Amino acid sequence: MVSAIFSGVAIYFVFWWITLFLMLPFGVRSQHEDGEHAPGTDPGAPVRALMLRKVIWTTIISLTLYGIAAWSYYSGLLNVARLSRLMGFSD
Repeated sequence: MVSAIFSGVAIYFVFWWITLFLMLPFGVRSQHEDGEHAPGTDPGAPVRALMLRKVIWTTIISLTLYGIAAWSYYSGLLNVARLSRLMGFSD
């Protein structure tokens, strides 16, 4: 039971981390695009990263994806035997 909980948390963490990396480029304006260049910084550096907004959206999207994956697993749509058959690894 405990290992199932830790496995679920680990899988959710992977969903969250991948979703965060997908969300990072959205809404970012560089100093070059905005016309505000701080001395000593790269022109491609973001003016505002908007990280709190991205973390909130990352959590919402990853919870949705994790919920779909968990539902698929517990309903029997996503299991090792079925995936092996779909990929052509078993007869």
